[in-house]
Amino acid sequence: LTLAYDGTAYRGWQVQSGAPTIQGLLTDLARRLFGADARLTGASRTDAGVHALRQTASLTAAIGLPLSAIRAALNDRLPADIRVLEAEEAQPGFNARRAALGKRYAYLIDDGPVANPLLRHHAWHVKWRLDVGAMRQALGVCLGIHDFSAFCAAPGRGQPAVCTVRALHVLRRRERVAVLVSADRYLHHMARNLVGSAVAVGRGARDPAWLGTVLASRDRRLAGPTAPAHGLTLVRVLYPR
Repeated sequence: LTLAYDGTAYRGWQVQSGAPTIQGLLTDLARRLFGADARLTGASRTDAGVHALRQTASLTAAIGLPLSAIRAALNDRLPADIRVLEAEEAQPGFNARRAALGKRYAYLIDDGPVANPLLRHHAWHVKWRLDVGAMRQALGVCLGIHDFSAFCAAPGRGQPAVCTVRALHVLRRRERVAVLVSADRYLHHMARNLVGSAVAVGRGARDPAWLGTVLASRDRRLAGPTAPAHGLTLVRVLYPR
């Protein structure tokens, strides 16, 4: 399944006891429609408040329906903030998370003097006019293969810290700034911590060279703040062609 969702009302992707999550809602619905053995695995465990344009999930169930009917059945019963964009048959044993080669995220910042109310759930409003050139220069050091421990939240520190960042872009259009990042994998809060550090540079609180020092330190205490979750969107999950 290829999914789009507004994560505002949810505690993230992954099932949590007593909390609304994307995976939990979809799994419950799939089991009602397709049987109690239905299983759902997402490619990315997006955090609470994070959105998705094209999240991928593998649904395993015994379903005797056309793909278009599966999509329609799910969308007819899903809330308006979650949609199944596509349903495709996968090879047996396909796992959306393990098969992924990488993911692309976009982080949206509103740096206008007054926060745009239509973006309040989808962009981080900052009080400073950001220097996108300085942000690009700072983030450039993160391209390639690095230990990103300095940008990893405490819950993820038991995992391998080396990631490959394939692309990093900072774009401006009027009072909107987008930070785009593509990597083979991400540490816990890594994308949001990179953005928080880049904003510290963009508002002039830090020199662009500072971010390279932080990266080399592998010390989370030296990096900038974690950017709010609601500005982050999963753009695409990458698979072998």
